[in-house]
Amino acid sequence: MRVEDTDLERSEPAFEKDILEHLMWLGIMWDEGPYRQSERLDIYEKYLLQLLEAGHVYYCFCREEDLEIERQEMMARGVAPKYSGRCRAIFPDDATKRMAQGEASVIRFKMPETRIVFQDMIRGKVEFDTSLFGDVVIAKNVRTPLYNFAVVVDDFEMNISHVIRGEDHISNTPKQIALQKALGFTTPEYAHLPLILDKNRAKLSKRFNAVSILEYRNTGYLPNALFNFIALLGWHPSVSDTELLTQGELVEQFDISRVQKAGAIFDIEKLNWMNAHYIKEKTPEELTALLDSFVPEGWTGHKEKLTAIVSLERERMKRLSEFTDLARFFFDMPEYDPQLLMWKTMSAQIAHDNLKTVAEILGAHEGIWNKSELESLIMPLTELRGRGEVLWPLRVALSGQSHSPGPIEIAAILGKEDVLGRIVSALEKLTRLF
Repeated sequence: MRVEDTDLERSEPAFEKDILEHLMWLGIMWDEGPYRQSERLDIYEKYLLQLLEAGHVYYCFCREEDLEIERQEMMARGVAPKYSGRCRAIFPDDATKRMAQGEASVIRFKMPETRIVFQDMIRGKVEFDTSLFGDVVIAKNVRTPLYNFAVVVDDFEMNISHVIRGEDHISNTPKQIALQKALGFTTPEYAHLPLILDKNRAKLSKRFNAVSILEYRNTGYLPNALFNFIALLGWHPSVSDTELLTQGELVEQFDISRVQKAGAIFDIEKLNWMNAHYIKEKTPEELTALLDSFVPEGWTGHKEKLTAIVSLERERMKRLSEFTDLARFFFDMPEYDPQLLMWKTMSAQIAHDNLKTVAEILGAHEGIWNKSELESLIMPLTELRGRGEVLWPLRVALSGQSHSPGPIEIAAILGKEDVLGRIVSALEKLTRLF
């Protein structure tokens, strides 16, 4: 685990804490570290001084505004912009004097004008003409390395054998290989993964589409669902027809040769489908524990009731965050249109009569109050008056919704007193429609 935090303006301890915490939440652990680049500055300085001594790098004193003018002029001529190398000719002693006088500078690497070829594990042979790059900045000073230099040193010092990263880094690879050659380092194997695209096959916008793992976690996605989903972005196994795989199965079946070159589509509906599957796999007790941070504080004191509701509603859940809206009517009866109480073309009078009969049957019951007992009481009435004619008004009377679990299941959880109270309220609504 390597934390690349040399960019002080963009690096904060809170960012590192967030990354490490959510990797652990996903079940992704590391064997060593974390190592922080900000704590390895002595190592980078040693290699930068080595490059200065060998004449592979030099101090550049060009101002940003001058570089921008130079860049615009090249673009106007139809030439790919690159640094002209104007500071290459400055003698080291002169550079030292200018820095001593407080003149701002950076350290540039003398990019050799050659062709760099490497074998990408996903894309095959990749070739770059480094004469198009110009001399790249690799450090602000000997104590402030930039990304391309720091990772080259780290990869060597840490004996990294494979560098696997997004294809947006592929242009960095020849620069890093050139630095490796200048330092006498070995070159690791490279693999550049396809980018993740939105449904319109455009690169995910960091501003509009890409969200942190914390947001997925807070929205109610389970770690094993998110892990499973991400693993299949741009890769698929050869030995399994199912897309629902445990972390162990994914690790066992992974083969980098099956990573695709084309961009992977981030399909939120597929993630929701996977998450719904993993939610259904949880026991009601496990889900109830996971829902603690998603439900109103007053609900958590009713564990037994909450677990019964979870058991009933988990089939309809795609995310944990949906549970509160799905289950709210169990705790707070919503207002609803009395017209909703009537099944298809039935009249208010028939709906009223059927609900009143149900209330009389339930009110007279003194035995055990559970689903099987309630079915034995209510279902004979459906045989006489029609299933929809009896159960639909009861469903709406108990939930205030047209889409909900079955009314008998709801009644078993609400209890006798609450059920009768809600039916009475529904009867009053229907009376006003006569």
